[in-house]
Amino acid sequence: VLPLSQHIGAPSVPSVEAGDRVYRGQMIAESRGFVSVPLHAPVTGRVTGIEKRHHPSGRLEESIVIACDPASPQTLYDEHPVPWESLSGPELIGIIQQGGFVGQGGAAFPTHVKLSVPEGKQVRWLLVNGCECEPYLTSDHRIMLENADAIFLGIRVLLKILDAEKAFLSIETNKPDAISALNAKVPGDLPCEIIPLQTKYPQGAEKMLVTAVLHREVPSGKLPLDSQVMIQNLGTIAGIGDLFAYGQPLIERIVTVTGPGIRNPSTLLIPIGTKLSFVLDACGGLTGDTRQILFGGPMMGTPQQHLEAPVMKGTSGILCLTEDQVRIRREYPCIRCASCLDACPVFLNPSHLGMLARVGQYEEMLGYHIMDCIECGSCSY
Repeated sequence: VLPLSQHIGAPSVPSVEAGDRVYRGQMIAESRGFVSVPLHAPVTGRVTGIEKRHHPSGRLEESIVIACDPASPQTLYDEHPVPWESLSGPELIGIIQQGGFVGQGGAAFPTHVKLSVPEGKQVRWLLVNGCECEPYLTSDHRIMLENADAIFLGIRVLLKILDAEKAFLSIETNKPDAISALNAKVPGDLPCEIIPLQTKYPQGAEKMLVTAVLHREVPSGKLPLDSQVMIQNLGTIAGIGDLFAYGQPLIERIVTVTGPGIRNPSTLLIPIGTKLSFVLDACGGLTGDTRQILFGGPMMGTPQQHLEAPVMKGTSGILCLTEDQVRIRREYPCIRCASCLDACPVFLNPSHLGMLARVGQYEEMLGYHIMDCIECGSCSY
């Protein structure tokens, strides 16, 4: 089940009809405008309908439904390397857009839009975000251990597009095997440095990462681009490597299926569009005391209302929590202890913002820099 809305921006537009046979990697929906990406068939099969289906947001969204062909070997529709060395930056960005790439860290922002640097801006450094700081998630860790070649090819392509001086690949120190594995495989001619970072949350947030790696602070209301930095998620980089190595668009992703509520926690390579219920069955099913399923991590994940919701391009994890983790705790009056101020990574006053929100003073919240909030949940925790 492939929702047409899987990214920030305009939903894609179907280019197939019910009854059509489609092949793994074939484009089945075209992008609508600049802030939009196409959609590709993750499996070979037949389109059974284009209809409203359950979406991870909780809404019913227009989706392309494909019945997988059990007799197909599921080989790629058009496997071929892309000669990226001979192509210009704009041509490479166009190929990435046609590959349907979005940020795989969770936000699902179209990658080609982020790579299209505005006139007058310059990127000196490419930061590859391999921190994976949310508890439970291990998808990027597995990519670093098993797909180093794709990571370094993706970095090469992006350095050419951005005309950047150097790439920094940041990894938290709780992944020593990944740090040593990638250090051993960095090509000698690639200006890329592996940066071990302290294990803490939310280390993977863009502004946190710029400060930790480059010791530069991104000003309030500005983007990393204003500090001559471009940040890309490690999974996105590896997917771009596979695109130029094999011509494979974004049709599958590695997902962590974990938590105390799943019988066999696993890290799986899952075709985009696979129903949540199928994934849970593949991991032995839920325990009897499971109370909540999140797409993403425990701090910023989205609770799911329906087991028919499909895995999306931005689904980094499936977290199954039991009664003990999701119990609603009583909120007591604020005693101005300032613990939430200490916890906030962007130096806001969560207590005061919470009081303003409770009385509907939303305009006044702007004066307290509410737009700098990254919704990490540190203050609530």
